[in-house]
Amino acid sequence: MSSKMSDRRGFLKKSAALAGLAAFANGKALASVTPGLVLGEADVKYGVTPDEPNIQDLLYGGRSSYEKTIRIHSINSPEGLRTLTPLQDSIGIITPASYHFQVQGDTHMPNINPREHTLIIHGMVDRPTVFTMEEIKRLPSVSEVHWIECTGNSGLQWYKALLQNRKAGRTDGSVIQGVHGRLSCSEWTGVRVSTLLKECGVQKGASWVIAEAGDNIHHAKSLPLAKLMDDAMLAYGQNGEAIRREQGYPLRLHTPGFQGVCNVKFLRSLKVTNEPYYMQREISAYTNTKPNGISSWYESQQGPKSLITFPSDAHKLAGAGLYEISGIAYCGRGKIARVEVTVDAGKTWKDANLQQPVFSKAWTRFRLPWNWNGAETVIGSRCTNEYGEIQSTVEGLAKLWGDDFNPPIPAADVVHWWESAPISAFLNNPIQLWKAKPDGSVYDATYVKYLPNPYYPA
Repeated sequence: MSSKMSDRRGFLKKSAALAGLAAFANGKALASVTPGLVLGEADVKYGVTPDEPNIQDLLYGGRSSYEKTIRIHSINSPEGLRTLTPLQDSIGIITPASYHFQVQGDTHMPNINPREHTLIIHGMVDRPTVFTMEEIKRLPSVSEVHWIECTGNSGLQWYKALLQNRKAGRTDGSVIQGVHGRLSCSEWTGVRVSTLLKECGVQKGASWVIAEAGDNIHHAKSLPLAKLMDDAMLAYGQNGEAIRREQGYPLRLHTPGFQGVCNVKFLRSLKVTNEPYYMQREISAYTNTKPNGISSWYESQQGPKSLITFPSDAHKLAGAGLYEISGIAYCGRGKIARVEVTVDAGKTWKDANLQQPVFSKAWTRFRLPWNWNGAETVIGSRCTNEYGEIQSTVEGLAKLWGDDFNPPIPAADVVHWWESAPISAFLNNPIQLWKAKPDGSVYDATYVKYLPNPYYPA
């Protein structure tokens, strides 16, 4: 008993010492830009439990009225229902379903009765079959943690849009959410696509699958058969409950490590073929166009990528002292093996601690203690996956693009083209740098190099 009490007292003393160093010891909050929004505080639906709940209020439940973090609507998006994940307030590696980003091509969101919904598998199969949701759920299932990221997430075009929004008077957009917020990570539950394809008997010579949605815009995507026979999933569950309508209820295709457009929502059809279909959206909206006018098609796998989520430009540090830098790292191929953090603009890098367990094709939470002296500095992170692939800078990515051509296109020309092109590269994974100012404010230090931000201090 006395030994335990002594240990406890020692722990409390150490905690008090740390609190004395910490910037938040004075009780000041580390401000986030998420609350406030465009509509005004009174118009926002926060999903809270009433102060005096009755039993009916608790049957599904809500959160405390003190919690204000929500998604915001996408910055300068085309028409549709589009919301962004508040990465700046993320904890751990799981994104709550209510925070998961959404990209809906129109303003209609289907509400499909699962008892009436079916999935047809046809084309180059021996036994074309129609499966009901009940039949799908009777098959062996898996639950896995994976990220989903919109194809153009982190692209320079979203930084341009953020500046345009700010000029128009919108103040709720931050780089961490407005530029990077088309990104989430969940535990997905469902049935391997391979289980159903094997049941239907894939014919010799088949190499592609056309996945079609049951929404109003009839979204469809050509996908390699090899991917669907590997780890692709027919997902009907997310984070321990049924997937939500904005995630494709009652059934979506989930392709771990592939860009978001491959994860077809409201899935109703899988057609096995021997070639891709080169559909209008595939050849006009989801290609990587190079400065010489040549585009690459059907690139889907994200490279190693990391983001410091705290502190980011959605926060204001309370003053010099001890902080914990925290962020997420992920890739489309395997596991994250290492995350390095710089707190001196890249002069030195330190290995961050990785939260265990580390999953394949999932977020890995990293952390590093930082005793900030209050002087202006630049922080950032870079990650390496288990195959030795390292996250690059914007210039490094431009060089990779340019080297694909004969003769090679200089990296500077690629960057210049990104600056002026209506849409920049897909599958973006540049190192994101943040500048911390002496007053505790934090600003983007990556995109501003290419498009100066008049709303930043000198």
